[in-house]
Amino acid sequence: MPTTKLTTFIESSPEIVFDLSRSIDLHKISTQKTDEEAIAGVTTGLIGLDEWVTWRAKHFGIYQKLTSKITTFDRPHSFTDEMLKGAFKSFKHQHIFKKTRNIVEMTDIFEYKSPFGIFGKLADSIFLKSYMTNLLEERNQIIKEFAESEKWKMVLEEDLYK
Repeated sequence: MPTTKLTTFIESSPEIVFDLSRSIDLHKISTQKTDEEAIAGVTTGLIGLDEWVTWRAKHFGIYQKLTSKITTFDRPHSFTDEMLKGAFKSFKHQHIFKKTRNIVEMTDIFEYKSPFGIFGKLADSIFLKSYMTNLLEERNQIIKEFAESEKWKMVLEEDLYK
């Protein structure tokens, strides 16, 4: 099972970083190049425990749908989303947030299983693992950019963080 572990250091509060990470609206912004759109379930605002979202996105020139659900939730320390339906055989994405002084250490652990047996494993080694890692890195840079500036106020309600 391919696993990607990324750590991003962000100068912000853990609450802001946590909420940006579960914001449907920020996710749409961070995935503009794949034309992602939330089409069912929670389609705007913040997603929470036992809630789900179906995304429609264009990957490798093909529109695909993926439904994921928040299966664990401990604000502002961690949450996990897991695929219910989609192109993967399965995936689990853990989001972990640790505060050290005025820095939030945001860690993503993304595990997935490709379909199609040996052909899926071949795709993993040739391009899929690096493609998924790049998507996560780009998303994390958008979270960092919004959290470290006033941009977070575009997607989160400012009164919740005073």
